[in-house]
Amino acid sequence: MQTQLAPEYQGSADGLAAEAILRKCVHCGFCTATCPTYQLLGDELDGPRGRIYLIKQVLEGHSPTRKTQRHLDLCLTCRSCESTCPSGVQYGDLLDIGRKLVEAKVPRPLKERALRWVLKKGLTSALFSPAMALGQRVRALLPAALKNKVPKPQDAGRWLSGEHARKVLLLAGCVQPAMSPNINRASARVLDAIGIQTVIAPKAGCCGAVKFHLNDQEGGKAEMRANIDAWWPYVETAAGAAAVEAILMNASGCGVTVKEYGHFLKDDPAYAAKAARISALTQDLSEWLPEISEKLRGKVSKQVATLAYHPPCSLQHGQQLRGGVEKYLGELGFDIKVTGAEAHLCCGSAGTYSVLNPGLSQQLRDRKLGHLNITFGGLPPDVIVSANMGCITHLQSGTTTPVRHWIEVLDQALQPSMQAGRSARP
Repeated sequence: MQTQLAPEYQGSADGLAAEAILRKCVHCGFCTATCPTYQLLGDELDGPRGRIYLIKQVLEGHSPTRKTQRHLDLCLTCRSCESTCPSGVQYGDLLDIGRKLVEAKVPRPLKERALRWVLKKGLTSALFSPAMALGQRVRALLPAALKNKVPKPQDAGRWLSGEHARKVLLLAGCVQPAMSPNINRASARVLDAIGIQTVIAPKAGCCGAVKFHLNDQEGGKAEMRANIDAWWPYVETAAGAAAVEAILMNASGCGVTVKEYGHFLKDDPAYAAKAARISALTQDLSEWLPEISEKLRGKVSKQVATLAYHPPCSLQHGQQLRGGVEKYLGELGFDIKVTGAEAHLCCGSAGTYSVLNPGLSQQLRDRKLGHLNITFGGLPPDVIVSANMGCITHLQSGTTTPVRHWIEVLDQALQPSMQAGRSARP
């Protein structure tokens, strides 16, 4: 696709990057068939091809409007279109550029600005954890819309991780410790069972995705730099060798962001090389399932529950990781299946999307739950499992079927005798 950049974008980093992406697009429309918002709304401008056209117009000097902004806002950034595109168009990168340019030209109403400010500041604040604890105590009194965002308190158990020669870093995350603390603790217990010590850098915080995708791109990059600084002593020791084997992510939404630190900070002379190193070391926890499965075989209690697996978009499209969770949990004796209907489509969580666009988000959630509930020949599963806390919380708000991270299910299935033999710390 040929683009004639407006003078203000000629020679700029955003203009050149966007032009290179647009040249790959042949406007074939394959992406439209796998776009969740197009499926619901049927509007060309609410699909990738239409949004690409809107961004192209802006780059060519057309003045964006609130309508332009709204069409870009409604994108879930699920990147299903990238998995479908035969030309390799980096739609996610183009959308980031388009949103940034439109945000600079189109003022938002006060109510929108206020909500987005609360999300940017609140979700990444140190006050989030006590606020969530308070919300959980009064959960029964909350209105339904707010109650859906406040999960029931978890009995997460102890953090079990002995001293081992092999070590990995784990990003605690900004909201996961408060909303789903058992995910991190279950991860540490399972890794401990195969002789790997889990380490959390105390100064590491939000991965940067929340602010970045709310168009505070500089704020998101600042959080990325802060994480790099927090992790660097574990990555680059005095001897030059890494003290950790990997930086593991048990929230695929965070994982896809950290894997792209090298891209986001490529023009930062102080952080470009470090960011690339961090990205290279980052892996989703599921990428360690081959070793986990091999070492835990015969040590997992017999399972009778049926598990329906929802692969998050950030895992299957963002990180291009498919098939691993169901393959290796199946080898360990779990009856786990992926739905045969629309497994590629987003559940509607998409970070802050479920707050900013609750109507569409809930439609996608209910559509996803409907498919998950027929995974086992029309019978609902005993448990729904996923790999991202946002998906888990969102899906749980629409069903009484337990929704859990796959690592929690694996941790629970480890034989009690094995757990009793591990070293422990509070």
